[in-house]
Amino acid sequence: MKKNLFILIALCGAAFSASAQQKTYLELLANQPKWVDSVFNKLNRRERIAQMFFVRAHTNLGKKYTDSVGQVIKKEQLGGVIFFQGGPGRQVLATNAYQKLSRVPLIVANDGEWGLGMRLDSTISYPYQMTLGAIQNKELLYKMGLEVAKDYKRMGMQMNLAPDADINNNPKNPVINYRSFGENKYNVTTKVAAYMKGMQDGGLLTTLKHFPGHGDTDVDSHYDLPQLTFSATRLDTLEMYPFKELIKQGASGVMIAHMNIPSLDATPNLPSTLSKPIVTGILKQKLGFKGLIISDAMDMKGVVKYFKDGEADLMGIIAGNDIIELSENSDRAIKLVRKAVRQDRVSMAEVDQSVRKILTAKYWAGLAKRDTIVTQGVVAGVNRKSSNALVQELANASVTLLKGKDYIKRLIPIRRTAIISIGVPSVTTFQKEVSKGYYNSVYYVLDKDASATQISNIAREIGAFDQVIVGIHDSRARPANNIQLNAGVKNFIKELSAKNAVFALFANPYNLAGLSGLENSKGLVVAYQKEDYMQISAAAVINNRLVPTGKLPVGVAPFYKFGDGL
Repeated sequence: MKKNLFILIALCGAAFSASAQQKTYLELLANQPKWVDSVFNKLNRRERIAQMFFVRAHTNLGKKYTDSVGQVIKKEQLGGVIFFQGGPGRQVLATNAYQKLSRVPLIVANDGEWGLGMRLDSTISYPYQMTLGAIQNKELLYKMGLEVAKDYKRMGMQMNLAPDADINNNPKNPVINYRSFGENKYNVTTKVAAYMKGMQDGGLLTTLKHFPGHGDTDVDSHYDLPQLTFSATRLDTLEMYPFKELIKQGASGVMIAHMNIPSLDATPNLPSTLSKPIVTGILKQKLGFKGLIISDAMDMKGVVKYFKDGEADLMGIIAGNDIIELSENSDRAIKLVRKAVRQDRVSMAEVDQSVRKILTAKYWAGLAKRDTIVTQGVVAGVNRKSSNALVQELANASVTLLKGKDYIKRLIPIRRTAIISIGVPSVTTFQKEVSKGYYNSVYYVLDKDASATQISNIAREIGAFDQVIVGIHDSRARPANNIQLNAGVKNFIKELSAKNAVFALFANPYNLAGLSGLENSKGLVVAYQKEDYMQISAAAVINNRLVPTGKLPVGVAPFYKFGDGL
């Protein structure tokens, strides 16, 4: 018995020792493994430059498209592939095919800010970062990072182009908004750190974005070039704050935004992605970042509007980016870089340094050992019960009560209760869940474009009820501002607010500003997004089965401020 116990202790000690010796990517960079040298020394100049380019891939555009990406990989021998829309089974098949075509293993990535579900069908979507910004227990976000890392590894992916470290201090931001953890730089930093560390501890390369901070823009860089007109001091103390802190905490990667920032680089119309003073001067030299620097997508209008025909790709490398993401034409770009090396516009030594960083990342992520992804059971493998349970746990921890703590406690289960869902065409999960606590209830549904007659019919009927509980639902795919409810429906919400109604908002919290009267309601729950798990959590609060602990991650003028929550 003692001998067995000794063996068990020894095995535990060995396991602990092995995990303690696991080096981070940054630690490995400082002492690069022999594998990196062996691969690097076999690459000619053109092949080294090609390692810096990552190509776009989809698995929802048919076999012809999938095969065409394979042809590019085979011909150009690029460094990585970034998957967009598709499905897990198809993506695994494509990944296996692409890896066979590549002499140096590819880094396989996608951007899963809320997990695989951001891009792939039949996979789990975690709550948006704005929702997570309301959570007070950062350990839950660390657990989420670990789960996302498991999903990525099961899919044969090594890099997540996430998390978003932008501070959304502009409520009208059209591109970041609900993708941010909120408006407070300390809250954003804490939440990003937990999510990032979970993924990195799970063996996944991460990418903080969008440096130096995309939170205070009102232009979407997919369609045009935003301009940040703030002082260097303001940018340093606010926008860059999370990046500076997270670099100190071991971030493996940073993505550069496409923004024109005159206070940091006065070159007209120059995106930050192509700015050497920003990428090399600030990120590398001033902030001391040693990890992978990745451009935002180089097919976005924010970068190619002013720098055409491959010039943007070349300038991105001159600026100091290690990885050029989604070049419009990588073959052309590689030729331009080779020419620029011959003309001394680009230092081959700097290219070599970037290539070594990329190869070290490949080694750290396990690509030194070639492996075929098991295709059987992949959908089940990324739909684990533990992940779904965590999604509900995150929802429960985020739901935020702004008004009516005592009033909701006094709601009586046996009283006649009208349960209304507004903004949807049919009965909702919220209504079904609330009715479990209010046995004498009736459902009413009011679509976002309801007519005056439909509204008045419901208004007349609910007059006979003792209690009214209302869900306001944003039915759009993403929880943007300006919830789509017609004027009559909005006026009905205002009228209900003046009576004894309790509300749950399944929408971006900025929509509170456009729903006049809610500040006067008897009860107000913010549940951030439309998904069923948020509806279940909000209903649990109204049924007095869940004590809400979420706090508003943004202020919504004039009635609500950051950190509000009862």
